[in-house]
Amino acid sequence: MDKNTVIGMLLMCAVIFGFMYFQPKEDPQQNKQQKATTENTTNQATNASVDTLTAEEMTLLDTLTAKNGNITLEGVSLTNEGGKASGIVKIDNKSLSLAALTMAKSDDPRTQNLAVQAVKKVISKYAQASAFSGNLTGEEKTESLENDSIKIEISTKGAMISRATLKGYKAYRTQEDYKNNKSVPVEIINPENNDYSFTLNSNTQRYDTRDFFFSPEAKTDSSVTMSMNLEGGAKWSLRYTLVPRTYMVRMEVLQSGMDKVIPTNISNMDFAWHQKIKRQEAGKQFEERNSALYWKIQGENDDVDNLSENGSKEETVQERIKWFSGKSQFFSTALIANQAFNGAKLSSTAYEQGKSKEYDTYLKDINVTSTVEYNSQSPAPASFYFYFGPNRYALLSSYDKFSPNEDLHLTRLVSLGWTLFRWINSGIVMPVFNWLCKFGWSLGIVILVLTILLKLALWPLTYKSYLSQAKMKILQPDIAAINEKYPDPNDAMKKQQKTMELYKQAGANPMGGCLPMLLQMPFLIAMFWFFPSSIDLRGQSFLWAPDLSAPDAIISLPFSIPLLGDHLSIFCLLMTATNIGYTYLNMQSQSSSQMPGMKWMMYLMPLMFLVFFNTYAAGLSYYYFVSLLITIIQTYLTRMMVKEEKVRAVMAENAKKPKKKSGFMARLEEAQRQQLEQQKRAKGGNNSKRRR
Repeated sequence: MDKNTVIGMLLMCAVIFGFMYFQPKEDPQQNKQQKATTENTTNQATNASVDTLTAEEMTLLDTLTAKNGNITLEGVSLTNEGGKASGIVKIDNKSLSLAALTMAKSDDPRTQNLAVQAVKKVISKYAQASAFSGNLTGEEKTESLENDSIKIEISTKGAMISRATLKGYKAYRTQEDYKNNKSVPVEIINPENNDYSFTLNSNTQRYDTRDFFFSPEAKTDSSVTMSMNLEGGAKWSLRYTLVPRTYMVRMEVLQSGMDKVIPTNISNMDFAWHQKIKRQEAGKQFEERNSALYWKIQGENDDVDNLSENGSKEETVQERIKWFSGKSQFFSTALIANQAFNGAKLSSTAYEQGKSKEYDTYLKDINVTSTVEYNSQSPAPASFYFYFGPNRYALLSSYDKFSPNEDLHLTRLVSLGWTLFRWINSGIVMPVFNWLCKFGWSLGIVILVLTILLKLALWPLTYKSYLSQAKMKILQPDIAAINEKYPDPNDAMKKQQKTMELYKQAGANPMGGCLPMLLQMPFLIAMFWFFPSSIDLRGQSFLWAPDLSAPDAIISLPFSIPLLGDHLSIFCLLMTATNIGYTYLNMQSQSSSQMPGMKWMMYLMPLMFLVFFNTYAAGLSYYYFVSLLITIIQTYLTRMMVKEEKVRAVMAENAKKPKKKSGFMARLEEAQRQQLEQQKRAKGGNNSKRRR
């Protein structure tokens, strides 16, 4: 950029700023007068075209009010007096009479136009509702049912379960709640976070049950029928029945005379479900990672799928679906069809921190739209089961009886990991854990005893791994001597052959230390899944941790660190410190020739675990802390039992014994021999070329 260009740009900026500075300031009074003038002009223009109710629309209102009685819908309140409709319309805290809406002049044309639109909308709704029109208005009330496990409330508006409260489970408590000894039951759904509906279709209209009011009938302690009486004597109902001593609610579609309203050629009924999965735990971040929309494809196989727990996602499923579920860490809402849903469109939206006011209250926003088979002539065209309850493995497994033709696999709502880890957890860990719980100990003691039993069961593998490491440590000088003897890269095969012969003579196996550790890994990973998913830990305190299923966030930070969070968990810190100690102890048994960078990496791993586990359940960190302590004790005991002198003597005896080659070793040595011969021939060929 040259000098003239710079001067030109500066002059342009000076002109622009000068124009802005010397521009006349706006006069607020003048703006007010201009605004008033504009409003008057607008009102005058609107007065020339004030909307009104026509004579035909008034006649239709006379008929509607005479037929349906009082109408109160969306701010419109109408009645019938002497065969004529009358009433008021409330708009923006203003009330206009129905008679005023027939006049072509108004002092407030905007309000009148909105009022006329509201009345026309009511007329349109009643016209569309047709035989259902008598159920468009009513009083919204609830009917309650309860058993030993659950209490539900059913709303007359839409005949949907509007609230489900679980007995025996308390909502998570803040520190203030603990101080005030305040606790409330878990409310898994309420009118603000859950709604569903069925939509009946004729050849020209759609009737959504959310638009109509139902009347309760045949109420008992465990059952109620919510009904709509339609024109021509037709009737459509939803009957809810609590299954004794369970968290199950049976929902049945009942009807009579519906073929007069819905044509018999209609074979499907639409279904829509929307739920905002409610936060129930103190550890919000981890609970969010374990909440999702699940579903099961109809059939005998274990075909349960879910939308991603992270972020937002949509999916269309073409197969027939047996059930849907909105799952959180410890509680689920599931809808199970006795027949099946005809595919579905599914979506899940995550709440973003700082972008949504509901982030601290809800976990996911899920939507399901589907269809079910329907026959207007059938007295009971469809039936379902709602499950509102805990993600308890044994309980969910017992509910397979509600579908005699196939396994529901509701246990998949308990996050136990992949197939191998699920098998370990369900077949080994859970039975032992449940057995220990029968002794009445605190959950902290149960975890301690469970860890000890597991470490004792894996002790032979630990011992064998350490013994192999001891042998390899003894052989390090001999291996170093072989490396010095064959420094040439061309002798790599010969060096490897000599090393294998050394291992064979000493009875050592370079993989002997790794294999036992690998065999233990499935159990360690299985426990990683088990503790955060065990509802038995929920709300159980131990030492300083008020809830073993949530982080023991005793130390609060004045800021939030990415991944780590805004707190420090004590059990996680203890686990990290113990892990560093175990790493140091383990490094002592390693070869001194190990790369320094690798040593630093080994010490860095515990710090990475600190970041990773800081937001996890205190019970999990406590388990790993205890497990590492026991491992350190086992390591010292093994060192006392495994003396280098005895190992050397055993290795020396092994070296004297004749060795029988295994088939694998024979093939390996033959491959090495052939490779060496090829290298010699290639080297000889190169030498002959040089002589020429």
